[in-house]
Amino acid sequence: MADDSAAATPPSIDGNALVAKSLSHLGVTHMFGVVGIPVTSLATRAMALGIRFIAFHNEQSAGYAASAYGYLTGKPGILLTVSGPGCVHGLAGLSNAWANTWPMVMISGSCDQRDAGRGDFQELDQIEAVKAFSKLSEKAKDVREIPNCVSRVLNRAGSGRPGGCYLDLPSDVLRQRIVESEGDELVAKVETFSDHVPQARASLKSEIESAVNLLRKAERPLIVFGKGAAYSRAEDELKKLVELTGIPFLPTPMGKGLLPDTHELSATAARSLAIGKCDVALVVGARLNWLLHFGEAPKWSKDVSFVLVDVSEEEIELRKPRLGIVGDAKTVVGLLNREIKDDPFCLGKTNPWVEAISKKARENGEKMEMQLAKDVVPFNFLTPMRIIRDAILAVEGPSPVVVSEGANTMDVGRSVLVQREPRTRLDAGTWGTMGVGLGYCIAAAVACPDRLVVAVEGDSGFGFSAMEVETLVRYSLPVVVIVFNNGGVYGGDRRSPEEISGPHKEDPAPTSFVPNAGYHKLIEAFGGKGYIVETPDELKSALSESFAARKPAVVNVIIDPFAGAESGRLQHKN
Repeated sequence: MADDSAAATPPSIDGNALVAKSLSHLGVTHMFGVVGIPVTSLATRAMALGIRFIAFHNEQSAGYAASAYGYLTGKPGILLTVSGPGCVHGLAGLSNAWANTWPMVMISGSCDQRDAGRGDFQELDQIEAVKAFSKLSEKAKDVREIPNCVSRVLNRAGSGRPGGCYLDLPSDVLRQRIVESEGDELVAKVETFSDHVPQARASLKSEIESAVNLLRKAERPLIVFGKGAAYSRAEDELKKLVELTGIPFLPTPMGKGLLPDTHELSATAARSLAIGKCDVALVVGARLNWLLHFGEAPKWSKDVSFVLVDVSEEEIELRKPRLGIVGDAKTVVGLLNREIKDDPFCLGKTNPWVEAISKKARENGEKMEMQLAKDVVPFNFLTPMRIIRDAILAVEGPSPVVVSEGANTMDVGRSVLVQREPRTRLDAGTWGTMGVGLGYCIAAAVACPDRLVVAVEGDSGFGFSAMEVETLVRYSLPVVVIVFNNGGVYGGDRRSPEEISGPHKEDPAPTSFVPNAGYHKLIEAFGGKGYIVETPDELKSALSESFAARKPAVVNVIIDPFAGAESGRLQHKN
């Protein structure tokens, strides 16, 4: 009689497959990362289940991609890393998610549990390492714990104030096997990820009434909104609020596009007047941190009353506004509109405050356009930025996603480039992080497949993640990277003769790179398209061709090395 015991053995799966099944069940469609021991099989299993895995050269860029993906989609971006140094490199992305309050989950392999503390391969107490930047850190100590651990970190990343979470997967747990039917039952029981809109507080109705009353009585009201409002998808509600009340608005850099920059009530070009003279400021989804001068004099009036709308009660307690409303931006602004509709008010175009903002914005806009109208060669920052602006505005269909990083490049781009649609600008963000560019580009191309992605980068910022142009080519992503090449950080050697001394005075300056570097040749090495441009006509031709092709390209724009200036904080002079 034949022995059929082997045939009777039920099929089993290992921990890698169970992680992949859990992620797929919970709605994950994309992952970013760098594979290796012990997580290569996890990535392969995830792909087999329909999850698109974008493999990077460096966990830092992959982490930045995962964080930006969370912002763009509203679902946690997933970063996969190996143990030890892979986890440490991934902290760049996790900390970026923490700083910008974007939902993200970093998943790292770790050493065998039985070998912990004995100097195992790439051993690190990763739970402790991520503590400062993780809302919740979970370690699956047995294969059967995997589905619940995956569910908990995904749900926590998007709940309340979004942020990063961490999942630790020991090598022995990934190798453990479980009967497949039991694994499927465990997966089926976990809580699926859903949008986390905070419950309305009992005091919300009176707070809404108080906020509307403050706006109604204000002589010089201002509406400020940031990327928190963009994350909340509050653009329709904000548009209605602005049009109902006629109140001027000011977006933060990544709030640009929630309402078009060209809107007649935009105060962006009159920023100093708007924040310096307003008497009531409704701040929605933006923190009163360095980007908004902490809400303090002398940039703001010492008598301004802030109405702060934030998903985090801790943020409101920290800032101590005149009135704080804890809640989701979209929900709260919708309630404000409903309250105003019952007893409407509108400033009108002839209101002195509206007229003052409009006049100042028009004057500053005209001054900027006069500078932009000049074709300066060798290029300064303004001439190529104007050409790029016009090329982006000429793109038909959905507006491109603009990724901007660098010092002068980002500062000038913030003033010149025009955002017409929400969530179409990604930049250095709350932390002013350099190196996010290529990761953000890849995230945007994956999250917004119908949009062209245009990166406008300084050569220093580009250098952090330049090798990821190979990733662009490998996945055929519609990304055009424009590098402002001025030969270094801020523009090469800016030292005075007195500063050039000492035994290493013949060395390049700390700010210097190789002059006229051939950055465009890097992408050509991988089969992408490279351009080097030094004149307006060359730049226009390169942008026209690359935008139409919608294939990976690098445009190397040679800039006068003396055109830039040292830059760190936002400098708003309008």
